[in-house]
This record gives sequence, structure tokens and C-alpha cells, in this order.
Amino acid sequence: MPSLDLFLLEETYAVCRLPAGRAVKAPLPGPFSLLVQAPEETTLVCSVDQAPPEAETDAGWRCFRIEQSFDFSIPGILASVLDPLARAGIGIFATSTFSTDYVLVKEPDTSRAVEALQAAGHRLTV
Repeated sequence: MPSLDLFLLEETYAVCRLPAGRAVKAPLPGPFSLLVQAPEETTLVCSVDQAPPEAETDAGWRCFRIEQSFDFSIPGILASVLDPLARAGIGIFATSTFSTDYVLVKEPDTSRAVEALQAAGHRLTV
């Protein structure tokens, strides 16, 4: 599995669930946010201060961004991050963009996540 450069974003995030088809105001621009509209629900990941009050919210997430971009045909990129976290017993919320991947862990697990990722050979900027 490849050794990656990861960056821990400063913000604390919330993962929010709203009813399917619900109009959701896009979060203000920042280092990371996510809006997914699926048949069963709408999911919003945003800085904790932008979480809609009407949403079911799970707050207190920290976000790691993979700094490199890889061709879609290269296998194992996300797995190289998720596997050490799973072995350390750390739950995750993972998502991808066209260019890279993001992995969120609960705030109390951040130090253990950093240790597990470094032990797996990844380089972290925190």
C-alpha cells in the first residue's frame, strides 16, 4: 500500500442528515464540505457552526485530507488509510472528490488516528 501525505484540517465538523429531497443551503466556502442528495436522505458535512438546526446531527468530527491526487485506476489508496484506522479500532466517515479523498474521525480519536497513520508509514501535517 502506498505511503501518503495527509493534512489534518483545523475545523471541527458535523455530519448531518436531512429528509430526502429537502432543499439545503450550501455551506459557506471553506477547507471542506460535502452535500449528497440520495433517494433515502440528504447528507451534509460542514463545519459544526454551520449545521442546520433542523438536521439530525452528529458533531465532533476531524477531517484528514489526502494531499496527493491519483488516477482512478490505482487501487488501494483509500484502503491504505482506512486499514490502519480499522486495526486501531477507530470508526470513520470517508468520502471522495474527483481529485482526492477525505477521512473523518471523531475528535476524541484524533491522536490515536495520527499515531496509527504514522505507524503505517503515512506523513501527516497536523
